[in-house]
Amino acid sequence: METILIIIGALLIVAGFLGSFLPVIPGPPLSYAGLLALQLTSGHPFSLGFLLFWALAVVVLMVLDNVIPAYGTRKFGGTPYGVWGSILGAVAGIFFAPVGLVVGPLLGAFIGELLGGQDSDRAFRSALGSFAGFMESMLLKIVASALMGYYFVINI
Repeated sequence: METILIIIGALLIVAGFLGSFLPVIPGPPLSYAGLLALQLTSGHPFSLGFLLFWALAVVVLMVLDNVIPAYGTRKFGGTPYGVWGSILGAVAGIFFAPVGLVVGPLLGAFIGELLGGQDSDRAFRSALGSFAGFMESMLLKIVASALMGYYFVINI
């Protein structure tokens, strides 16, 4: 049974790390589930404080994942059209990886702002803000998932 839990945990850690890049997969929660799977083994490698810290970190990351791109868009003068465009562009960019993962949110925010009635200069500024926020959020998720993966590996 322990081997099965370790395999499930490892798969969750990998899925969580990949989910940090892909906006349709919740990366940090999956990585956290991988830590929990390892905790269910007889070794119980993690303390309660460690697990609570990462649970809180995952909740904060999921909130920030929605707030940071919107803040970036607003900071650069954007509208909700730019935020939605960035999200849709990120999803569409998955199909054109790896370039699409970078260009998708930027292009999506730009098109969203144009559809929302903004002129091209303002739409571009807004797109840059949305893109910067999206990238910052993704970086936070990558770091968190990588750290959880690290703790998983050293505690197997």
